[in-house]
Amino acid sequence: MCNDIMMYYYPVKRIQLLLPEDLYERLRLEAHSRRVSMASVIREALASSFSMRRRPRGIEDFSFVGSGKSEQGGLSPVSERHDEALEEALK
Repeated sequence: MCNDIMMYYYPVKRIQLLLPEDLYERLRLEAHSRRVSMASVIREALASSFSMRRRPRGIEDFSFVGSGKSEQGGLSPVSERHDEALEEALK
């Protein structure tokens, strides 16, 4: 199910739809009853219609984690002591 708050990790396109009033009202009522946006209902309906549901994320989707690993020197962990590390680097 699509959530109202979505972060897109893939390219998205904005579109404009022209809907007959009766279809618009059905969409509005459905979104209201689910407490989600109309866009969310449309995305879910399209994904279902085209069988395009995204696969669940797995660990392989985060292979970039650790790719920037570097020597931290005496100021480990740099993530907590970044100001001191920057000061030392600029000396």
